[in-house]
Amino acid sequence: MKLVTGNSNLTVAKAVSDYLEIPLTDASVKKFADKEIFVEIHENVRGEDVFILQSTSFPANDNLMELLILIDAMRRSSARRITAVLPYYGYARQDRKSAPRTPISAKLVANLITHAGANRILTLDLHAPQIQGFFDIPTDNLYAAPVLTRDIAENYDTSKVMIVSPDVGGVLRARNVANRIGAQLAIVDKRRPRAGVSEVMNIIGDVEDQSCILIDDIVDSGGTLVNAAEALLNAGAREVSAYITHGVLSGDAPERIAKSRLKELVTTDSIEMTEAVAKVGKIRHISIATLIGEAIARTASEQSVSSLFD
Repeated sequence: MKLVTGNSNLTVAKAVSDYLEIPLTDASVKKFADKEIFVEIHENVRGEDVFILQSTSFPANDNLMELLILIDAMRRSSARRITAVLPYYGYARQDRKSAPRTPISAKLVANLITHAGANRILTLDLHAPQIQGFFDIPTDNLYAAPVLTRDIAENYDTSKVMIVSPDVGGVLRARNVANRIGAQLAIVDKRRPRAGVSEVMNIIGDVEDQSCILIDDIVDSGGTLVNAAEALLNAGAREVSAYITHGVLSGDAPERIAKSRLKELVTTDSIEMTEAVAKVGKIRHISIATLIGEAIARTASEQSVSSLFD
């Protein structure tokens, strides 16, 4: 087995390498002066089971091209099987036509990865589970719920916790976490008048004097979380925190979170923490390296991955 990484998330790659007790494959992933990406593998990978670990987070296009070129390099080097491990699958929010004459970019990216030569996909908390069907190769969609619930149990009194979905679309995800810790579920009903603007309307459920924890898969601008936290506190919640799988946190999101009434924002390290995010005391990272590492180990030994979540 060989573990290879691009430049998108070296922190997780090294942690997964430590968990598996397998060194990262010696490879060069660099850019020429004109920003073209070049890859060179410095080890023999012929006949090997190769796992390429690369999130397609910001800069999404550069990281996606690194992944595609790494896959092509491995295929041309006669690797026996190539598994693309994407802790964060970029373009996942473009999973359907939102208006006439618009693309389904999540499907296009799936096609690119498949045609580059990947034999399997291993990813985490896809924005929409049906994206698994965009791939014509075996796809394992891991869930961060066990990692999130473990941290919640260590830091909160679960008997006084209310799990909250920040929108109707995320109810199943939030219910999964609520069931794991035996908590009640509430929903924030919001209306989005235009793209990029979220307006909280009302709370479904009694949050009076509860420690509310918002559960979602992606936090980008942070507007939805900040508005939801405001609405929950106005409805009588004692405190509001948020547990999110993928901390995109683009633009001035870190500053928005810092100034908000959120107690804390906890994200996994599926996306490398930027300097701006690291400066915000309210934002905390928890590691998914053990989850990813165990899934890789089970895939390599042809064992069940789904049993990780039993």
